[in-house]
Amino acid sequence: MKSLIIAATLLFVPAHPLSAQQQRTTQTETIETLLARIERLERRVAELEGSKVQAQPATQRTEQTQVPAEALHPEVAQSASEGPSLKMAGFSDFNFSGSDQKGTKSGFTEGQFVLHLNSNLTQKVSFMGELSLTARTDAGGGMPPVTGFNAEVERSIIRFEHNDYLKVSFGRYHTPINYWNTAFHHGQWLQTTVSRPEMVQFGGRFIPVHFVGGLVEGAVGAAGLNFNYNFGVGNGRGSVISRGGDAGDINNSRAWLVNMFIKPDKLYGLQVGGSAYRDKISTGGRDFGEWISSAHVVWNRETPEVIAEFANVRHENLTTASPVSNSQAYYVQTGYRLPVFDKRFKPYYRFEYIHIPRSDFLFQSPVVPNLAGSVAGLRYDLTSFAALKFEYRNQRRDPGQPRINSGFVQTSFTF
Repeated sequence: MKSLIIAATLLFVPAHPLSAQQQRTTQTETIETLLARIERLERRVAELEGSKVQAQPATQRTEQTQVPAEALHPEVAQSASEGPSLKMAGFSDFNFSGSDQKGTKSGFTEGQFVLHLNSNLTQKVSFMGELSLTARTDAGGGMPPVTGFNAEVERSIIRFEHNDYLKVSFGRYHTPINYWNTAFHHGQWLQTTVSRPEMVQFGGRFIPVHFVGGLVEGAVGAAGLNFNYNFGVGNGRGSVISRGGDAGDINNSRAWLVNMFIKPDKLYGLQVGGSAYRDKISTGGRDFGEWISSAHVVWNRETPEVIAEFANVRHENLTTASPVSNSQAYYVQTGYRLPVFDKRFKPYYRFEYIHIPRSDFLFQSPVVPNLAGSVAGLRYDLTSFAALKFEYRNQRRDPGQPRINSGFVQTSFTF
């Protein structure tokens, strides 16, 4: 490099009428000046490159500190400035109903206003919540006047997902002891029909709709069977048996449950499973042992949709000697989305049955009435997010009672 610069310089050195000795002296001085300048430039370049070299390891050290932390602890990879990622979905419905039952009135009613909340706290930890507002029939009464809506925390769950095989969560759940209760939550738009089956009715008593505690769950491929499981321990029913133990268990006997089902790859849409639930109920100064066993078969396709469930609730009076009782309930629902009119129409039918023996003091009517009835209807999807439903019901609550005919029109939607 130096030789090239010197040669180029000599080529452009002007010729002067000087002696040979003077020319050699001038060229020597010029070369020394150029060499000195080159050395200064090289030192400057070296300094600049040195600064770059010194800065690079600092960056590398920062990256090497961050990458292993994310790899080893992905649940804390999210920076503090980002915060949780909250997403929200809403549901609501409005209804018109009429019935030939004595004492009932026809008219419009506002359904539940529901919010579903989902938030990813980290890559492994998430939260989901469900809030509902339900219109009260006694709004404005009392002193002070009661509000127009009941606010309820339907679900509140924090979940840690180690992998698909193992997930651990704590909170308030829709009890996973049958299919409908975990497939269709609050928000009538989610389900085909206007109403839920009587055995899993919100506010009902046949099965505990809500469960407060902890769950371990997961899924395993199992050679294409897709085996799923839930194991749970928590508070059982409250002193009011339609509610869970939100403020604490009323006795020192924890409730526990097991739920298992398969969803085979070769029969897409099929789900078959069963559950068991064990609890001790304390109400009215008496203790009851409760065993619930259930099974379901579901063909979760629109052409057709088939949902069938059965549950047996076994009660034993632990306070006084009395016969063990077994109460049963089941339903079968079918639906089919018609291939015409852009597949907007879906007729459906459901038969449901509940039998409460006289020996079941805990469920004895009117706490849980007997039921034999049919539901027939038509769902019309106005858009992908709103539906109009027409439903007819023919039901008999208790033997010897007359059948009741009812009609319902509902518009339900998500936003």
